[in-house]
Amino acid sequence: MDRLPKTPVAALDDSIGEEFSAFLEVLLRRAGEVVLPYFRQPIAVDDKRDGQPGYDPVTAADREAERVMRAAIRAHYPGHGIYGEEYGFEPGAAGLTWVLDPIDGTRSFVAGMLHWGVVAGLYDGEKTVLGGVYQPVVDELFTGDGRAARCVSEGQERELSARVCSGIEEAVLCCTHPEVFKDATELAAFHRVRERARLSRYGGDCYLYCLLAMGCIDLCVEASLKPYDIQGVIPVVRGAGGVITTWDGDAPEDGGRIVAAGDPRVHAQALELLAG
Repeated sequence: MDRLPKTPVAALDDSIGEEFSAFLEVLLRRAGEVVLPYFRQPIAVDDKRDGQPGYDPVTAADREAERVMRAAIRAHYPGHGIYGEEYGFEPGAAGLTWVLDPIDGTRSFVAGMLHWGVVAGLYDGEKTVLGGVYQPVVDELFTGDGRAARCVSEGQERELSARVCSGIEEAVLCCTHPEVFKDATELAAFHRVRERARLSRYGGDCYLYCLLAMGCIDLCVEASLKPYDIQGVIPVVRGAGGVITTWDGDAPEDGGRIVAAGDPRVHAQALELLAG
């Protein structure tokens, strides 16, 4: 399943939003507690491609964390839908769906690298209204609601703000890996942006969007993303003042080809270059 049903519900009032925000934090931290003991330990890795080209790893940590998240959602909000990478879609009756990626960056996770996280977003049938990322190794929690974003690290909280960048020539560009571009046309489009950027780096998955919200990098260009890869970071990027869309400038909730920038000017330039 690559798209969730489009069934927008009424806007959430502030009190409900605060309740969901508190639950999101608990949800992410609880999953992080499940995942952390597996990190840098011997662990079996299965390949979900099952003989198909490429490599799509999954571990017991991914599966256990998603089960814990699903159980918490069912207990607190039994009318809500759930869509997770490992166990698929469960429709709800309330028009709200929690979109889960228990470990975004499993390749980095199994390699003992740090750029991965537990990701969750709350989708209202039209847009992601709340989202967050938790990196339990360094105890960093990023959350956003599209209006504001924050990071809580070791008990210290700070507001997030993407940095000003006048153009791509001044930008730090990031992408998880060139293999996300599935054909020569996509790869050539990415290279047009990369050739103009001041600096480009690979690796990061969900953490790239957190770095953008922190003002450490300026631009992310990706492709082949699923809704659970991107929905949890959308409100964080927007809450920090950034812009995130598809390469066509459309809503990013369904995933696919994604471009995010901290400065609207860089986003506009990236769209032009990607279009050729």
